[in-house]
Amino acid sequence: MIDALTLVVGLTALALAVWCGHAFYRDQSTKDWHFIGMAVVTVLALAQLVIGVVQLSRGERPAKGTAIFVAYLLGAAACIPGAGFVSLTERTRWGSATVAAGAVVLAVLQVRLYDIWGG
Repeated sequence: MIDALTLVVGLTALALAVWCGHAFYRDQSTKDWHFIGMAVVTVLALAQLVIGVVQLSRGERPAKGTAIFVAYLLGAAACIPGAGFVSLTERTRWGSATVAAGAVVLAVLQVRLYDIWGG
């Protein structure tokens, strides 16, 4: 895994969590700008997924198991799109809270991915 990418994904996810948490605090639903932020974080998570799969295909192996590593990669890639979809169906402040929670989950998944890979 690329440690710098893992760090960037985690930090951008935390920034998204703060941003959407602030919208929740201000009693606002997710806006178009939030969805642009979600897209950026999702693209980074998808890049991490692709890089992880490429490294696995080249024969590199995570220290704590390939199956769990792939499961965490897939979960990380689906985390923000899932939260974004829920926020589309919940057009109140709770939609913003859902995205903030999903972004925190993604940041935690990054820490776990780093640990599984052998960091």
